[in-house]
Amino acid sequence: MTLPTNERDLVLSVVMPAYNEERTVEVAVRRLREVPLTLEIIAVNDGSSDRTREILDGLAEAGLVHRVIHQPQNGGKGAAVRAGIQAASGHVVVVQDADLEYDPQALPGLLEPIRVGKADAVFGSRFQGGPRRVLYFWHSVGNRFLTLLSNMFTNLNLTDMETCYKMVRADLLKRLPLISTRFGIEVELTARLAQAGARIWELPISYAGRTYAEGKKINWRDGVAAFWHIVRFNLSRPAVRE
Repeated sequence: MTLPTNERDLVLSVVMPAYNEERTVEVAVRRLREVPLTLEIIAVNDGSSDRTREILDGLAEAGLVHRVIHQPQNGGKGAAVRAGIQAASGHVVVVQDADLEYDPQALPGLLEPIRVGKADAVFGSRFQGGPRRVLYFWHSVGNRFLTLLSNMFTNLNLTDMETCYKMVRADLLKRLPLISTRFGIEVELTARLAQAGARIWELPISYAGRTYAEGKKINWRDGVAAFWHIVRFNLSRPAVRE
């Protein structure tokens, strides 16, 4: 696929998985609408038990969200992301969490290497010097360890493999054989991009991490699972779909 030369004709599909994010999802959507890009916003309600479903439907009725997908039950972030990717119709796809940790104003900068033809995928790194909220030491250690282990398998020199901001050309992304259901999607996507020989860039982003009291969901069990996923997805090499 050849990307449009006119920036206004290039459509960025933003997939927003949301599970019990009634406190933040509307703010996240409205922040996206402030980004000076042509966006297609696809929200995926991952079986929420709070008011996330009603809020997203209201945002769609107001024209702030282009499509809402309701998963029948909580299937995990990976399952929600894959549903959103399948529904995306833009030229480039990125995931935007609904928890306000990532600033959508970074999206134009991340898009630029893809728009000008230098990259197939761009990772937004929380560890390249951008402003960030100071929080958990052991989370930082865990992220850096998992990134190191992933790099050893992929032969990439990423600084933040676990970042949510992985922006990828849609024609490539839709061909990757993704199967993850939970947070393993970050590991799997990195492995599959490396195996596909994608041109990957990395740029610094700001990051405002939240505490568990504020609703953070990932925990040490997901870190242990990520270790296994790194081995699993890098040793298996399913063919990229034609």
